[in-house]
Amino acid sequence: MLDLVVAYNRYRFLGDEFLTWLWYTIENDPSVLKSADPDCQSLEVGNRIVFENRKTKSVERITIKGDEAGLEEGRLALRKGALVSEIALIFKTGEYNWQFSVKGESLNVSNLKTPGPSLPQSPEQMDDFILEKTGQVDKILQFLEKIFSSFIRSRVSSKWTSKIVPSIKKWIVSIEAP
Repeated sequence: MLDLVVAYNRYRFLGDEFLTWLWYTIENDPSVLKSADPDCQSLEVGNRIVFENRKTKSVERITIKGDEAGLEEGRLALRKGALVSEIALIFKTGEYNWQFSVKGESLNVSNLKTPGPSLPQSPEQMDDFILEKTGQVDKILQFLEKIFSSFIRSRVSSKWTSKIVPSIKKWIVSIEAP
């Protein structure tokens, strides 16, 4: 059995590859998102994205944040070999929006803002409120689990090196530099 620290260091790149693939998928193949959750109308990059380039001796980290921030610098970072290490996302279904961030190294979900009702006015409504909020949190976690499973199936398939990576590289190169 692998030591936990050894396994963490050996496979931590998978989370960053997943988030980079997810950004590519959001922009180029949203049908994958719909297959993970039929209610998903869209998944969008939110107001923060972090890139890390570990190909040099020192880790280079680029953070882009802001509601109107362009992602041109991030796309340039991809060209230079960086991967997405953290991303804010907006998940939309019908009239509801969820906002959250995912960190690549651990796939932790943070800053989750769920849709729905405000705090209940009476203690009798608290159970229903908690059940509804728990269901909303679970919806995002189930969605991410299915998307990650789709990524892993692609990652271990023969299509990864023959079709998917070349498509991602083509997408990166096709983006104009700032």
